[in-house]
Amino acid sequence: MIDVIAFHIRKITSFLILTVLIAGCSQFSNRPGAVNFHNISARYNAYFMAEQDMLEAEYEMKKAFKEDYNQLLPILLPMDSVLALPVKPKLEDAIKKASIVAEKHQNSKWLDNSYILLGKSRLYLGQWADGLEALRYVYANGRDENDKNNALILLMRAYIEQKDYSNALGVAEHLSQQPLNKSAIREFYLTKAYLHQQNGEYLTSVAILEETFPLLKKSIETARIHFAAAQMYDRLGQYALANKHYRGVSKNRPSYDLGFYSSMNSLQNEVVLNPKKDLSSVGFDRMLRDRKNDDLRDRIYFTMGLLAEHRKQVPEAVGYLQKSAAASKGNMQQKAYTYLQLARINYEALENFEVSKSYYDSALVILPKEAPEYRLVADRKRALDSFVSQYAIVTMQDSLQKLAAMNPAALDNKIDAIIEANEKLRIEEEEKARKAMLAANNVNNQAASNPLVSGNERRWELYDPALMNQGKIDFKRIWGNRPLEDDWRRSNRPLQAVSNNPASTADDSTALASTAPVDQSMKKGTPEWEAAHDLLKKNVPLTEPQMAESRHAKEDALYNLGKIYRFDLKEPGRAISTFDRMLAEYPQTQYKDEIYYLLYLSYEEDNQTRAAWKNKLLTEYPNSTYARLVNKSSEAAGNSGNPIKEYEAVYQLYASGNYTKALEDIERNLPAYKGGAMEDKFALLRVFLIGKVRGKEAYGQAITEFMRLYPASIYLPRLKEMQEFNSVSMGKR
Repeated sequence: MIDVIAFHIRKITSFLILTVLIAGCSQFSNRPGAVNFHNISARYNAYFMAEQDMLEAEYEMKKAFKEDYNQLLPILLPMDSVLALPVKPKLEDAIKKASIVAEKHQNSKWLDNSYILLGKSRLYLGQWADGLEALRYVYANGRDENDKNNALILLMRAYIEQKDYSNALGVAEHLSQQPLNKSAIREFYLTKAYLHQQNGEYLTSVAILEETFPLLKKSIETARIHFAAAQMYDRLGQYALANKHYRGVSKNRPSYDLGFYSSMNSLQNEVVLNPKKDLSSVGFDRMLRDRKNDDLRDRIYFTMGLLAEHRKQVPEAVGYLQKSAAASKGNMQQKAYTYLQLARINYEALENFEVSKSYYDSALVILPKEAPEYRLVADRKRALDSFVSQYAIVTMQDSLQKLAAMNPAALDNKIDAIIEANEKLRIEEEEKARKAMLAANNVNNQAASNPLVSGNERRWELYDPALMNQGKIDFKRIWGNRPLEDDWRRSNRPLQAVSNNPASTADDSTALASTAPVDQSMKKGTPEWEAAHDLLKKNVPLTEPQMAESRHAKEDALYNLGKIYRFDLKEPGRAISTFDRMLAEYPQTQYKDEIYYLLYLSYEEDNQTRAAWKNKLLTEYPNSTYARLVNKSSEAAGNSGNPIKEYEAVYQLYASGNYTKALEDIERNLPAYKGGAMEDKFALLRVFLIGKVRGKEAYGQAITEFMRLYPASIYLPRLKEMQEFNSVSMGKR
């Protein structure tokens, strides 16, 4: 009995001791034993596992991040929620484990670290509000100054990712006044350099990086930062300093691609620094011969093209860039940049606008939508679509008017010469295609005779150059050179005319649309020849009505070209040249007052010619809309604000019946938004107001003016209905 009592006493005593120990280890206790218990439990359980999840997730994201060496490399890995999708389970697990520390180890010294880890995970996942809140909590309630500084560094990085540069700079200024340990100094410098890099302040960014490099260990990350610094020096035009950092890349164990692009850019800078150096002696040939660079040959040729263009060797540049495009093996991003360079050279240096448009089309198809150039390329492509059509009209009408000025015999001889030149060019192209087909067949035959190559597999036609060339030849033999268009097989379509520009067939991008269907045996004097001759001659404006129509078409096209130059392509110099040409060729043009106004807009503020065009407009057309716009443009320039708010304010005046004041305001504000997205919306409201204030006749003129100024506006169908209704109303009166 005594033994039983003693057993129960020992059991109760053990329970009481255990209870006291557990109470002493409460997460809300500040006793040394409790704090040490929770420190150990947090560090080597929840926080340790959360930290491992984060390290693994960051490693996977770095591996998956595809560097674009044509763009400025970011100093830090971007916090991209799309990039984080494959590692989302790891990040969510890190959040779960870090939350355990906050829930069960409140008195642990790892609480601040867990909140930082939790905030970082949420930022990677794109949960910006929750991530920022966690970091701000550490700054406001943290117990360790180092942890608070680390939270602020991460907070600054989050602001940078959101392009909130003012708040990021404010955090940076606060951190610069805090005592930071060595690790925090390194992270702070890198983040601040990243801030200035993303904000386009390259000189400040590289100055900070120069102070950071002594704090960095040898690693691929350090090699990346050297490369980013070199790229920024390149943009600043300091090529010698850039090469110093390109050499620094090779000293920090770079990846093969990073080392290759570093060497490539360094060679490029050597050529720029020493203009007498020959491209063949720099080292590009050696790089082309290196088998390890087989999948990077496109970049080598691309760089050689850039250097040739830098030296004003345009034909050589085009040749290298075309080789770059042909050498691309799956690197669609590089191919897109090659096409963009070819498009720019053909537009600016060669003025081959149709070819430039084709290259822009090709680049836009393969350029990633997230690329920084995508929107600019898309806008330029749309502008060139309109430009090329108007330019073709001007060129065609010029040619036809010159033909019309010839005497009949000379005209017939000229047309025959055009047909003969196109026939010769067509035969040459077919011969080239035949030779290419034979060469490809020889290659295929050699491959078939090779015992190491399977002879049972037949390549798909679109992958086999021999079959493609044979198909092209068969098609041309049967159908001729057909334009790329719908319904080309219809038997009731008229015979297509031969182009009057033989050179236009020289490029693959325009060959399909340049020549007419001509039989291989077509000779001068045959019915086919005469049919082509008559069709070409039919387009020549030999009568007064035809010539008037031709001149009118050219006048409209020149007018549209000038506006495209001014507003879409942002080239005021070419716009001025086009408008000057138009006034010289059409001194009584119907667009004269508007051209005066557009010339006034195209010159710089301090240019005396700008004032001359203003005076000319006010003298010759004092009562025109454009004269009123010029008179009020200076006032509008000083008061241009938010177009949406301006429009809402004017519309309120219109809705309340204060038409006169609304019209005055809209005519004062309209010049400030010339070329903007809301210009036609302002102009439409102006039409309504003119109808209310100035009567039906002025209203009709305003509608006609709107339709002429904004032919692509979405409001055009509505304006046409208004014009018809106004015409009926005027007729009844």
